[in-house]
Amino acid sequence: MSNVINVMLVDDHAVVRMGFKMLLESASDVKVVAEAENGEQAIKLYMEHHPDVVVMDITMPGIGGMEAIERIMAKDNNARILVLSAHEDSVHPKRVLNAGALGYLTKRSAPEELIKAIRTVATRKRYLEANIAQQMAIQQLSGEANPVDVLSAREFEVFMALAKGKTTNEIADTLCLSPRTVGTHLYNIKQKLNANNSAEIALIAMRSGLIDP
Repeated sequence: MSNVINVMLVDDHAVVRMGFKMLLESASDVKVVAEAENGEQAIKLYMEHHPDVVVMDITMPGIGGMEAIERIMAKDNNARILVLSAHEDSVHPKRVLNAGALGYLTKRSAPEELIKAIRTVATRKRYLEANIAQQMAIQQLSGEANPVDVLSAREFEVFMALAKGKTTNEIADTLCLSPRTVGTHLYNIKQKLNANNSAEIALIAMRSGLIDP
């Protein structure tokens, strides 16, 4: 039995994938067997290659990483997914772990930590970057439920885009949805969060530590 960990990289930036591929292949026990630039492609390639570990970004055009995780897990509940994201809050990690991912690392982490995280996730153990784990623990101890926890994966993506000032049409383009569907999500988000407009949505995102003030 080979001890090489076959990895699939999922990120919509080719340059980022290339950098990670070079980094990972500098480790003798890691091999990149597939690369995907969006969630749809990730699901298709996962079924073709069945990699040991998926290293996935979550902010991508199309269905996005969160939904891709849910769909991959639905097809294979033994999938081992490590999320590598630019988000440094405690809400995103909580959501991806709930969706079935085994690990969460920010893109700011040291290269050797990524390799260590892949080796850990390959053995079906959880891996959380230390400061993220600490934030999550503090939030849990304070017993505070984050208001955005009530949103579905898709609603959360729309919520984040709205909080960053994107228009309905821009969100529709990015997520490959019809403006009408985005409108429905927007209605549900406002109802669930008791928000009247985009400014209030942005405020909730700020208070949740999801965007900078």
